[in-house]
Amino acid sequence: MSKAKTSSKGLPPVPVAPRPTESLNEERKAPSFPVREMTYFLDNGREAAEFKDKVMAQLERDPLWRMDNTPDLSLLQLRERTLAKFGNIINFMESEPAPVFWQRMAVLSVVDPAFWTRLGVHMGLFLGAVRGQATSEQLDYWVGKGAMNLGGMVGCFGMTELGHGSNVAGMETTATFDEENDEFVIHTPTVTATKWWIGGAAHSATHCAVYAQLFVKGVRHGVKTFVVPLRDPRTYNLLPGVTIGDIGKKMGRDGIDNGWIQFSYVRIPRSYMLMKHTKVTRAGEVIEPPMAQLAYGALIMGRVSMVVDSANMSKKALTIAIRYAAVRRQFGDSPAALETKLLDYPIHQYRLLPLLAQTFALNFTGIEMTKLYQNLMQRIDNASDGAGLAETIELLKETHATAAGLKAFGTWNCVNTIEQCRQSLGGHGYSSYTGLSNMYTDFVVQCTWEGDNTILTLQCGRYLVSTLRDHRKGKPLAKNVQYLTRALTGIKQFPGRTARDIIQVDALREAWAAVAASAVARATAEFEKALAKGLNKDQAYEQCSTLRLLCARLHCYGYLVNRFTDAIQRAPASLQPALTNLCLLYATYTIQENSGEFLQAGFFDSEQLAVIREAMNDLLAIVRKDAVPLVDAFNYTDYVINSPLGRYDGNVYEAYFNLVKTNNPKHNDIPYFDSVIKPLLTRTSEPLEAPQLDF
Repeated sequence: MSKAKTSSKGLPPVPVAPRPTESLNEERKAPSFPVREMTYFLDNGREAAEFKDKVMAQLERDPLWRMDNTPDLSLLQLRERTLAKFGNIINFMESEPAPVFWQRMAVLSVVDPAFWTRLGVHMGLFLGAVRGQATSEQLDYWVGKGAMNLGGMVGCFGMTELGHGSNVAGMETTATFDEENDEFVIHTPTVTATKWWIGGAAHSATHCAVYAQLFVKGVRHGVKTFVVPLRDPRTYNLLPGVTIGDIGKKMGRDGIDNGWIQFSYVRIPRSYMLMKHTKVTRAGEVIEPPMAQLAYGALIMGRVSMVVDSANMSKKALTIAIRYAAVRRQFGDSPAALETKLLDYPIHQYRLLPLLAQTFALNFTGIEMTKLYQNLMQRIDNASDGAGLAETIELLKETHATAAGLKAFGTWNCVNTIEQCRQSLGGHGYSSYTGLSNMYTDFVVQCTWEGDNTILTLQCGRYLVSTLRDHRKGKPLAKNVQYLTRALTGIKQFPGRTARDIIQVDALREAWAAVAASAVARATAEFEKALAKGLNKDQAYEQCSTLRLLCARLHCYGYLVNRFTDAIQRAPASLQPALTNLCLLYATYTIQENSGEFLQAGFFDSEQLAVIREAMNDLLAIVRKDAVPLVDAFNYTDYVINSPLGRYDGNVYEAYFNLVKTNNPKHNDIPYFDSVIKPLLTRTSEPLEAPQLDF
């Protein structure tokens, strides 16, 4: 270890200056796994990883995609720059197959979340609603109008209202069928019916997928979807009866022009109601589908994408925090030696490394959820033609509940990861230029949109309770909830007592299955107790809402552990040891954090939990050796990381200083000097006398 130089006059030694580049290079000398091979595995294949490399290079070389000065842009400048990026992305949208283009969008979501959202509102929400709910003839019509490539139309998604969010069935906007003119009349009857938080509405959208209560012959038929033109695409003037305003500055993602919309008896053709499922004939006959739930299958896509996004943003945050922890030095054994790396402190390892393990688990969960969603959509397309309808409905229920719970679980935990990483940077984490403060404000909205996290978690819990009750009556369990059989047979204490017995992937997987089953059983018992008191089903579900939250949360922990262990089995042999250590760290850490639930379930006792705690500490030390290579495997370039503290070469202090200096040039003229500073300095007051010293 380098030592400080001692002054020739006998003064205390001069502290040794940190050498961050050398510090980071040390971390990469002997990884326990091939880093590039880990990248291929995380990115779901070599081809996908190499395409990500290509996209990152394209963005970095494009001046339009400069990101290092965004903290200093105004609201309007951010919106202008965000929309300007549409031009070069549309070329890829038109030329690349949809799966490839969505891979490109996954990178864009990490580079510029506001752009991803602004384009995603059109591509994912508006177009997703059209593709999921339009007849084939209607889809052809809107594609011909430019819906696929923004050719003459930009779409937005009009579900949320000022007075209604999660309760979609309670929306107030009306769509009344006018039989005489074969039209629907779209109307905002109250202030609370104003469409609110509508991304793209304030400046750019020409059309809106409006969710409104369908009225035909005075009878309400529930919320349906209508395409409503907002602006003339030639002049961009608002169309008659459409009033739009700007939501203004938000907590984050200011590149999105969120707005509000009111409709004053706006008329649209009958064919502008999306009728893949519910149909309204010329004579005013309403034909409902056998299973109305199919209409909402397409909406699951947004929740699945947020599981993937949670993993990707966690990767970015942890890359910054772990690289910085490997170069930042604080305190030490002697002032004559280099200070200790933050990453060498056990408490810092405890702070960051379980989050690293969790991010790997989220990554593999996102891959699995994407496959599950794609399978569902294929089944829905077939089921709409009458094939396998009952099986598809069951798959829809399972996928909806899983996506709801994991969207909430993933986004909550990603927000926590970003904030823990930000705090781990010390005072530098408060600076916009170091990346994590802006990342937090940009990402935290994910806990609210596409479904409030608490409501979604309750939906997942409701599914688990109803599934267990149906299983007691003989109904078979879906693959991802087969652990509920343990709720019928009872939870038995794990027999092993030593680390050799307990700290095994299969044992910890069983532990999470048991504790999740126990929680679902308790929630179900509370539900049935409420029914026995005479409450109806909805009231009974509310009575057990806190237990529904708990059992859904524990279900998600177990789900991530299962997806992690599945991934280990698929992984190349060269990666399995490192992945196994990460999986064991995630499982033991989460068990410790929820130790009370394991005691209550009777699966572990306090002595077994002490063994798990000690093993977790050992795993922290093991994973710490690979911490930097593991975040290197996430394979985000310095451009994407966009933080001087997360640089690959470790030259963090010089890069940070130069970035701040470049973006904040010295100004001799202070605009408020004459109006504020000078009056303070020149106000009349008695001059201060110098203090007297007695030595």
